[in-house]
Amino acid sequence: MFHLRPSAGWLVTILVVASTGCATYADRLTTVRQQFAAGNLAEADRELKKGLRRRSDRDCIKLDRAILQLASGKPKEAEQTLRVVRDRFDHLEQPAIAEIALSTLTDANQEAYAGEDYEKVLTRVFLALSNLMTDGGDAGAYALQVADKQQQIIDAGVDQHGENPKLAYQRVALGPYLHGAIREETHANYDDVARSRAMVCSWQPNFPFGAQDLERARHGRHSAPGNGVLYVFALLGLGPHKEQAVEAPTTVSLLVADRILSATGKHTLPPTIAPVKVPKVVLTPNSIHAIRVTVNGRASGNTETITDIGRMAVDQYDAIYPRVIAEAVVRRVIKKAVIVGAKEATRTDRYSLAGVGFDMAGIAWEASESADTRCWGLLPDKIQVLRLELPAGQHQLSLQSAGATGRVLGRPAIQIVTIENGRNTYVLANFPATDLVGSILTNRR
Repeated sequence: MFHLRPSAGWLVTILVVASTGCATYADRLTTVRQQFAAGNLAEADRELKKGLRRRSDRDCIKLDRAILQLASGKPKEAEQTLRVVRDRFDHLEQPAIAEIALSTLTDANQEAYAGEDYEKVLTRVFLALSNLMTDGGDAGAYALQVADKQQQIIDAGVDQHGENPKLAYQRVALGPYLHGAIREETHANYDDVARSRAMVCSWQPNFPFGAQDLERARHGRHSAPGNGVLYVFALLGLGPHKEQAVEAPTTVSLLVADRILSATGKHTLPPTIAPVKVPKVVLTPNSIHAIRVTVNGRASGNTETITDIGRMAVDQYDAIYPRVIAEAVVRRVIKKAVIVGAKEATRTDRYSLAGVGFDMAGIAWEASESADTRCWGLLPDKIQVLRLELPAGQHQLSLQSAGATGRVLGRPAIQIVTIENGRNTYVLANFPATDLVGSILTNRR
């Protein structure tokens, strides 16, 4: 049996928490995602700014604002924003005892958001992409951080029993892909390029261009004399997000615990009426399969997936889902212990009116919980790429979304790109729906 003798302040906390609203972060994010997909970047940003008043949500909001900054043609601002969040997430890997204590009395939304594992890695991916769209001086370092952070996360996943669910994590191949592209432009260090290309083939074996990229690196060839290389990076679809879900097995387990404690203890526990609420990562249906790339009016190919963010996020979250449920169980049991302690502290009779009042307060307290649905809500579903070798000079680039059958879905987006002899030109475009949102970014203007 639990023994906890709360002060009057604890009892006030119960009443205050029981009266709080139940709106989730996911509810507030819905409008932002809708405005973004419709291309209303300014309106999406205004909606995000409304959430800045809530301190615990600010890092998630900054991540989404970085995507808006990229789409709006502001890669420098996006990089600065992402660096702040990256450093903040690294700092928050050390748990704050006060926040954890508060979250056990309320819900996980009271803790500072430290990011899901996939978000920590993707922060570095988007740092690399943002930097590529400016001077590219730090893009290679950011790309290396992708693999380093993945390994740190996996190494830290071992529990007290020696088990590590994070060993099953899908690695993000875009990090070594970017590193290989950057190193290849030096026309040297091809052994280093080949290692990066081999890593891509290992981590993303279904990537159609992986084998030819590796073969080219082994033969030490960036491009033919007089040619340069164009990399088209496309952010496709609306990515994963979190929704509040009910975990029925947890509810059943708590009901059993209620009966045991009520039978053996001096007081009854609040009946388990409110179900346990947990966050669940879910995918967004998207109709876009690829981006059709046309150069100077001639079809040049379609982009292919180098990182399936949606699938990776769901798989990673499923791997740690038992822990998510366990944390929800801990919060529920602690709340029940507080109710028992309150009855003992006030010497409340089991069948008295005051006892019923405590039980009702406990029910309301549990019902006030909201699952922590904070997340990076404007991530794309997939990151795709197409590499083209083109003659040096200016070219008209056209990007158009296409469905699974190859049929074009949206309007073509046009951009003039400059190809330099022996150099890389990078292009980044955002297609959360069938049409381009914002502007096409390029590192050469």
